[in-house]
Amino acid sequence: MGEIKEITAAELKEKLDRGEKLNIVDVREDEEVALGMIPSAKHIKMGDIPSRLDEFNKEEEYIFVCRSGRRSENVCRYLQELGYRVCNMVGGMLEWEGDTIPKQ
Repeated sequence: MGEIKEITAAELKEKLDRGEKLNIVDVREDEEVALGMIPSAKHIKMGDIPSRLDEFNKEEEYIFVCRSGRRSENVCRYLQELGYRVCNMVGGMLEWEGDTIPKQ
């Protein structure tokens, strides 16, 4: 199995600040995202990923985010094995210094 591609919170913030269009998926639980998530992120709980695979396109890359980077790494491993292009935000939201919004 190949290594999981990684991005730091700072690198991700730089890309967003430059206006790059990225597919960011927050896999934390409802009560966690209620406290704030990256503004352009989409929320899909880790446990819901297998039943929502139709929302992912194998032609695009997805960056996965959780609190510390552990759950998102597991999601990345799962999806990479299925042939999806994934990237894990290491350090998770604990290291995110950009803006956050409460989940709508």
